[in-house]
Amino acid sequence: MPIDIRKYNARAWNEAVMRKSQWTIPVTPEVIARARVGEWEIALTPTKSAPREWFPALQGIDLLCLAGGGGQQAPILAAAGAKVTSFDNSARQLERDQQVAQREGLTLRTVEGDMRDLSVFADGSFDLIVHPCSNMFVPEVQPVWQECQRVLRPGGRLMAGFCNPIRYLFDFDLLEQDKFEVKYSLPYSDLTHLSEAERQRLVDDKQPLEFGHTLDSLIGGQLAAGFVITGFYEDRWQGQALDQRIATFIVTCAQKMF
Repeated sequence: MPIDIRKYNARAWNEAVMRKSQWTIPVTPEVIARARVGEWEIALTPTKSAPREWFPALQGIDLLCLAGGGGQQAPILAAAGAKVTSFDNSARQLERDQQVAQREGLTLRTVEGDMRDLSVFADGSFDLIVHPCSNMFVPEVQPVWQECQRVLRPGGRLMAGFCNPIRYLFDFDLLEQDKFEVKYSLPYSDLTHLSEAERQRLVDDKQPLEFGHTLDSLIGGQLAAGFVITGFYEDRWQGQALDQRIATFIVTCAQKMF
């Protein structure tokens, strides 16, 4: 039976909240208190924080935290003064944002939906979009960039974290043994590249299914959508065999010019 990837990954991320994945742990009151006085930072990939100079002045701007629920980035940015909408496919991840907002007396809107379809928002609704590393959970990334372009105002910015596609080339089990065997091709999909038994192990363990997009779609796709890329850096996942040799995460800052 075909898998409805949106529904499946929503359930998987709801389960991740129950398991207390590191991406589902809300920030502490101390983090929010520092954000209120201008001492804040957010990460869009595992370790590095996005440069503060990439951000406009946050006070009063309309900000979309796209596919980034979990009680982390959105509450920090709300405490720093932005009018934040958190949009995510997982109801429980959005609950994490709501929990922090209620605990800290923050105004924060949450909306459940697919990152590829932002039709709930009018054209030109936001000044800034922060998009933590999450587009590997949808099979097509170009609709994400197109929708971001549409809902941003002229001059608005998109900060996006995503996986370097090299992460999806190697045999995953062998990588854990520090052995590098090229096994897959790009673009990659858990739905088509894994054997039925391998995919069933992920399903049985209630893990999200992933997709490895090409650099052409991740970076070229932003350009094709009409963005101008103004910032770029790489990040690594500490302790991972491949990351000891090459950065496996990328972050871009892009601007809608008109």
